[in-house]
Formats: sequence, structure tokens, C-alpha cells
Amino acid sequence: MIPLQPKHIALAPVYLYQGLKLKRTALRLPEAQGERHGRLLLSDAHLNDANTLSLMLLGDSSAAGVGVGSQQEALAGHLLGHLQQTPEITAQFNQIDWALHATSGHTSFDALRRLYVLPTPQRPVDVMVVLIGVNDTTSNVSVSQWQAQLHQIIELGKRKFGAKYILFACLPPMQNMPAIPSPLNKLLGSKSQLMNDKLIEVCESYQQVYALPIEFANTGLSDADLFAEDGFHPNSQAYSFLALKIAKNITKLMVSSGIDTHK
Repeated sequence: MIPLQPKHIALAPVYLYQGLKLKRTALRLPEAQGERHGRLLLSDAHLNDANTLSLMLLGDSSAAGVGVGSQQEALAGHLLGHLQQTPEITAQFNQIDWALHATSGHTSFDALRRLYVLPTPQRPVDVMVVLIGVNDTTSNVSVSQWQAQLHQIIELGKRKFGAKYILFACLPPMQNMPAIPSPLNKLLGSKSQLMNDKLIEVCESYQQVYALPIEFANTGLSDADLFAEDGFHPNSQAYSFLALKIAKNITKLMVSSGIDTHK
């Protein structure tokens, strides 16, 4: 639950009113259209001889691309585009096998349940990228439950999917979302920061599991420039910034680890 300080308790009726109104009136945008799995060729090498980077994306509406029309404009499309243009990746891999498993509204529990029902992949996953937490925050999932489900996602990702690296995108600064009115935005901002602190703590207890902070402070753009028309989800520009950060971290891991590629 959100830890309420005395000043929060006094504002509890306001939080409740604003939260209920936001649920009733918020603009509902669809998930991005397009393929959710595929193979991206990085060179003309014969497929049987190709070194393959296996990439899996898991998560909520931000992974599903809510806020843009197509997967090319969403996180997955931008991430593949950035990796395709990275010399260190194209020098090491001939192709990327990728899959996106994401649904708008999913919490950490939903992501965990999805991992359980997905089939075991034929080859281990090199990198699993996970985007969850905003819905845990808005549905007031307890911090202890959040931590427990993060542990289970990591352990199942490694055990069932053979994920060598797991990258979690930290929650965005919810206090900056234009759709959330004040003072509710400040309360959710405090909760999302607490959730991020616990996410980082969990990730640091594992090897090859990382939490990536989401910061747009150096982009030169205002908050309004980074959000879709609903004032809650990223627009294509924000997805590209986030994808670039993830792509840079994947590149660092691939270069520094000298991992054995799957053939």
C-alpha cells in the first residue's frame, strides 16, 4: 500500500475523488498494431550459419505500444531499429529473433502468469526486457507483493527461458504525467519512486539482472512533448529515447560479456 504521511491522510478524500474520476474519464488508447514476433536479418549470411541474438520483451501497455499506431513506432520497433544500426551488434550477430509478450493493464502478477503459460523456447533467450510497474502503482499493489513477484519473474525467466540477461525499465516519473491531476500526481510519483527503489534492490541481488532508470531530463523536451494524446503513455519520440537507452545497454552487455551466440 502507499505509505501515507499525515499530510496525505488529510488529502485522502481528494486522492480518492481524483482517482475515481481519472478512471472514468481517461482516454483509452489501443495497443499498437503490427507483428509481435519475427526475425530481423542483419547480414546476408546463410540462416543456418547465422549467429542469432534472441530478444524477448515482456510487459504492460508501454511494452505493447499504447500511444502510437504501429509497432514500428513503439518500443519494439525502435529497439530493433537501434540495434540494427549498432556496429557492435551487426559485427557479432547476423540476425535477431524477437518476440513481444505484452498486454495493456498488466501488472507484475499478470506478467508472471504469462511467463508460466508461454511455451518453453527452443533456444535460450539472450536478453529479456521487462516493462511493468505502473499498473501495480495505480492498483496499489503492496511493496512486499511487488518485490515477491519481481523475484519470481527473474527466477522463472532464468529457469524456464534461460535468460542470460534480464533488463527492467524503471517506472517513469508518474508525477510528470499530464493526465494525472495534482495532488494525486505527487502521491503516485512518491509511490512509483518507492517501487523503483525496491526494483533496483531486487535486481542488485542477482547477477546479470539490471534496472534501467527512465530519465528524459537531458532531451530538451517538455513532458508534454513526450506523452501521447492521453497524457499517460509515451509517444513515438519517448519510445525511441527509451529504446535507445535499452539498445545501448544491450550492446554493452554483448560486447563486454563475449557471450556464446546460439547457432
